[in-house]
Amino acid sequence: MITIKRIFEKPQEDDGFRILIDRLWPRGLSKEKAKIDLLLKEIAPSDELRKWFSHDPEKWNDFKKKYNLELKDNLELAKKIKQIEKEEKTITLLYSAKDTAHNNAIVLREFIKGQ
Repeated sequence: MITIKRIFEKPQEDDGFRILIDRLWPRGLSKEKAKIDLLLKEIAPSDELRKWFSHDPEKWNDFKKKYNLELKDNLELAKKIKQIEKEEKTITLLYSAKDTAHNNAIVLREFIKGQ
């Protein structure tokens, strides 16, 4: 099972294996409070895509298409997440965006489920 959660939410026991999937470390959050098991910044959207998107809901559909193309070029990391899911049963993809409806974790989870 793959869940998604904002990194600023309190860690819970049922989060399972916690993977931070942002390229930048979340502002104001210590590593102790983050309680991550793995930092996988290489699977985050490229800096160019992230800056272009700028969490603009109007660009959401185009962002999903562009990020999916980037993910196809990075299949090894997606496979790594699937392998961790098999081993750990539950993983939580952590992101720092304020927008819970338009963020890279949603796209990444859909991509991994489709593999």
